[in-house]
Amino acid sequence: MKKGLKIIQDNLNELKASGLYSEERILTVPQGSVIDTTETKGVINMCANNYLGLSNDSELIQAAKESYDRWGYGLSSVRFICGTQVQHKELEAELAKFFGFEDSILYSSCFDANGGLFGTLLTEEDAIISDELNHASIIDGIRLSKAKRYRYNNNDMEHLEECLKEAEADGARIKLIATDGVFSMDGIIA
Repeated sequence: MKKGLKIIQDNLNELKASGLYSEERILTVPQGSVIDTTETKGVINMCANNYLGLSNDSELIQAAKESYDRWGYGLSSVRFICGTQVQHKELEAELAKFFGFEDSILYSSCFDANGGLFGTLLTEEDAIISDELNHASIIDGIRLSKAKRYRYNNNDMEHLEECLKEAEADGARIKLIATDGVFSMDGIIA
């Protein structure tokens, strides 16, 4: 056991020495565009998923408080088993109407959505053609699918065309192209 722990410690030390070790930044204020941490004050926050600033919106906070009073805290189950409540269906209906669709499905994260998408839509008779810089959630969702996978160079439409032709030659029934709109790690726009 000591040998295994030494290997792990050596790996951690190597990460630290190379500047690749990441430490948590502990926030001391609510999420916002400017935050304080235990180490630094007044930091511009460019790494949160609170893009629209909704986590601090007073109207949403009040609606959440009212929801807690009526429904309690949490679903007590995943939606698939017995966690879908009437407000889920009402919101999905409103979103579908707003976007002009028959129906919609809400997921709690992109990982959940992508994990459920590709395997549901595609079979081993189909193909997914994926940009090489896609978000990890797209890549993981694709891996859960039985479809044949092709990967093209980032934003390279000629290479994408080659992959589409290859999928066609391989007899793919459906060919689905998967790409980010904005590649989150590089900021490249598709």
